[in-house]
Amino acid sequence: MAAAGPENVPPFIAAQLSHLLSHFGLTVKVEQMWSSDKYNSTPLDRFTLLIPYCLDFIKWDVIYDAESPNTAPDVIFSPEDDDFHPFHMFPSSSEPANNCLSDWNYKDPTRLLTLIQYLRDQYVLYQRKRVGEVDDDRLTFEISTILSREGIEMHMSSGAEKSEEVKFAVPLLDMNINKMVACCPWRYSQRIYLQVVYPVGRKYMSVPSAPRLKLVSSPELKAVFSIDDVKLPPWLDGMCLAEYLPNLEEYLGKQVLEAVSLIEVRRHFIEALSSPLGRPVEADAVFCRKATFLAASGVFSFLVHLLIPTQFPKQQPAIMLQSSQG
Repeated sequence: MAAAGPENVPPFIAAQLSHLLSHFGLTVKVEQMWSSDKYNSTPLDRFTLLIPYCLDFIKWDVIYDAESPNTAPDVIFSPEDDDFHPFHMFPSSSEPANNCLSDWNYKDPTRLLTLIQYLRDQYVLYQRKRVGEVDDDRLTFEISTILSREGIEMHMSSGAEKSEEVKFAVPLLDMNINKMVACCPWRYSQRIYLQVVYPVGRKYMSVPSAPRLKLVSSPELKAVFSIDDVKLPPWLDGMCLAEYLPNLEEYLGKQVLEAVSLIEVRRHFIEALSSPLGRPVEADAVFCRKATFLAASGVFSFLVHLLIPTQFPKQQPAIMLQSSQG
C-alpha cells in the first residue's frame, strides 16, 4: 500500500475527503487508502472510513475511479449489514440522495460529506427498524418508553459465536458543557452517553435481569470531568430505562456542575502559589490542571511541576521537582 501523501491522492478526491474530515459533525477517520490500479500503487482513489455510530465505529469502503471523476463513488458496507439498502428503504425520502448521485459534481468538495451524512442517517433508521422487529416483549416495551428522547442510537448485533443483543446509546444531560468552560478549546460538543445492552429473547426468566450499563464520554471531557469517578445508581428489579434515566441525569448533572466549578478552585490555588514561588513559568489557563514554577534554594534552582487532579481539593496534587541546570 502506498503512503497516503497528498501527491498520491487525486486532487478532487483529496478536496472532498478533506472537507468531510474537517466539517462532519462527528470524528470520522480514514483507516487505510489504496489504489484501483492493480499494477501501480497510485493513484490512491479508494479508502476505508471509520464512522462513529452507537458509541462504536462502522467501517465503510468508499470506491472512487480516478480515471472517471464524473462518476459518483460506490460505498461498500460491512458484510453483517448486507440487507442495508439505503436508497430503497424509504422511497419518499430517497430523492435528495438520488439527486446527489445522479447529478454528481466532482468539483464540489461538499459532495462526499453530503453522501456520507445521508447514508449514516439512513443507517440509524435501518438499525432502529432491525431492533423494532426483534421478538422480545421487554425490548419492545423499553423502546416504546424512550423513543421520544432525541439522539438515541440502537444497534442489533448477532453472530455464530455470541447470542443476540441490542445496544442503545442514550445521550444524557440537556446542557452545553462547552459553553460552561471559559475559552473552551473543544472542537466538538462534549457529550455523556449511557450505553445500555440488553440480551435478546431470554423468555424463561420470570424477572428480567438488569441490562449492562456503562457511562461513555468523549475523551476530551476528562480534562474537566471523568466518568470513571461516577458510581451508577442501582437498577432496581422491574425497573425500565425510562424510570432509570431521570435519577441518573439529576445525579450526573450535579456532578458536572461541581466539576466545572472546581476549575476556579484550581485557578485560585495556582494564583495563591505565586506568592511563595513567583509567577508560573507555564500554566494550563483553561482547565488549570498543570502549572510549572521556577524556584530556588540557595544556589540551586529547579522547576516545580504541579499536576492537579479534577477532584482537587479532595485529591491532592502531584508535585515533581526538576533541576533547571543542564
